[in-house]
Amino acid sequence: SGSEFNEDTLYGNRVVGNKQSMDLYVALRNELSYELVNSTSNYRVFYSLNTHECADSSFLFNCRNCTDCIGGVNLRNKSYCILNEQFSREEYLKRKTELKLETQEGVDQMEKFHQDLVLRSIHRYANILKSVNATGDNLESVKNGKECFDIFEAEDVKFCSWGGYGLKDSYDASPGVGIKAEMLYDCVDTGLQESYCFWTAVVYHSYNVRYSINCHSSSNLFGCYGLRSKEYCIFNKQYSKEEYETLVPKIIEHMNAMPYVDIKGRVFTYGEFFPYDISPFAYNETIAQEYFPLSKEQVLEYGFTWQDKEGKEYQPTLDSDKLPKSITETNDSIAKEIIRCASNGDPKKQCTGAYRITAQELEMLRKLNIPLPKYCFSCRHFHRISKRNPLKLWHRSCMCDQGTHGHMGTCINEFETSYKPDRPEKIYCESCYQKEVI
Repeated sequence: SGSEFNEDTLYGNRVVGNKQSMDLYVALRNELSYELVNSTSNYRVFYSLNTHECADSSFLFNCRNCTDCIGGVNLRNKSYCILNEQFSREEYLKRKTELKLETQEGVDQMEKFHQDLVLRSIHRYANILKSVNATGDNLESVKNGKECFDIFEAEDVKFCSWGGYGLKDSYDASPGVGIKAEMLYDCVDTGLQESYCFWTAVVYHSYNVRYSINCHSSSNLFGCYGLRSKEYCIFNKQYSKEEYETLVPKIIEHMNAMPYVDIKGRVFTYGEFFPYDISPFAYNETIAQEYFPLSKEQVLEYGFTWQDKEGKEYQPTLDSDKLPKSITETNDSIAKEIIRCASNGDPKKQCTGAYRITAQELEMLRKLNIPLPKYCFSCRHFHRISKRNPLKLWHRSCMCDQGTHGHMGTCINEFETSYKPDRPEKIYCESCYQKEVI
């Protein structure tokens, strides 16, 4: 979902230009890769976060241009490193074999070692590349971007997330916005060579569209749904240009004079997004639960709806802890099994309780030499999200106290970061990080 230009790619969210890869989140231009988060332009890289232009590696964090590395943190232009320790090629290959990363046991053990190293290492205040005057996280080629997240190739934007690719002059647009679009405001999944779209969802190739959903290749729409190649429509009814321009100001005046008020007293005048009440989905059925997780009690207190999980008629035929240790020990019959997820129906992860391994998935895992996953897709998705920082910024100071970085005592540089102040990581400003790492 949230994807474009991918080929033979499975279980990805917010992915663009990937090939023969699986289990990705915010990943661009990767090939033959698995379990990547916030990573771009990698080849045969597995279980990695904030990693770019690397190859034949696994368990990397904030690494660039590395090959044949395992468990690396803050590495640049390195080869044959394991947990940041340098080895010869021969010793590296020997130790790699001993780690048994083709087995689930080896993967679990290396993940623990790597997470310990990550926590002990310095952290860059934000994952921002090739950008000017930009705040947020996971940004690339952004100019004048404020409090933006997962934005690439954008200019003069604020409060935007997931998108870009030519996005300009936009505000409160997220997620899934851009691709040569401009003048977007308070919209969701809107873009593709369009402009002046406000309070819209799933609107593409359009101009001057307001309060509309699922409309494409249209212009001058107000309050419409599901239209294609239309103009001067209000509530899906066709008007002349003159009638449209007369009626819309009257509707706006009415929206301000008699605003919609929901059961909790929230007022929706012209300029507010659609009321929560009209959503056909419950809160816990949407991605809101991924960014702002709430309990059932909290959801109902806010006046939203909650959907209890329905019972499943199927019965698992195999527990995940009974899966083969490696993919080489797995035969085709695994595709016939209903596997019980290791999360055992955890509602916080929207766990499905059980899952299957499809033939295409089995082929991909064999090609990558990756052990069978012991969790369902939804749990794996939430696990990837848990590796990311929240879409929120805190004002902090650099924690560098190295006298060799051009300052006396602790660095005085300040910045906006998605690392909450009470977190254990040691956060550095851009200048100190570059002097320490590069």
